[in-house]
Amino acid sequence: MEIKAEDYCIQYDVHGSTVNFYGSLLLNGAEEYAPIVQLLNNAIEQRTAFVTLNIQKLRMLNSSGFQMLSKFVMKVRQQGDIKLIIKGNPKISWQARSLQNLQRLMPAIQIELE
Repeated sequence: MEIKAEDYCIQYDVHGSTVNFYGSLLLNGAEEYAPIVQLLNNAIEQRTAFVTLNIQKLRMLNSSGFQMLSKFVMKVRQQGDIKLIIKGNPKISWQARSLQNLQRLMPAIQIELE
């Protein structure tokens, strides 16, 4: 499954249980993020042992986007049986600063900055 727009692309690799984010996500509010939320929900509905969010190539994410990610992390935590891995890029400043905040929502989350 793929969501593609001028400024961003999000691809879900079912076989690798990985959601790849590219570009800049600067959408306005929950309504505009709804298709992405649906894609993420589809990823956890597959009932795999883990889901990986690869945001290494996501240059920008606004507060609405980070709120969407936070809600997704809480949903995975509530499921209780899915391991969540987030791969980030330490050279992108918002990722290095903000990803640790997601660990407060789900201490078992695995964050890899590489």
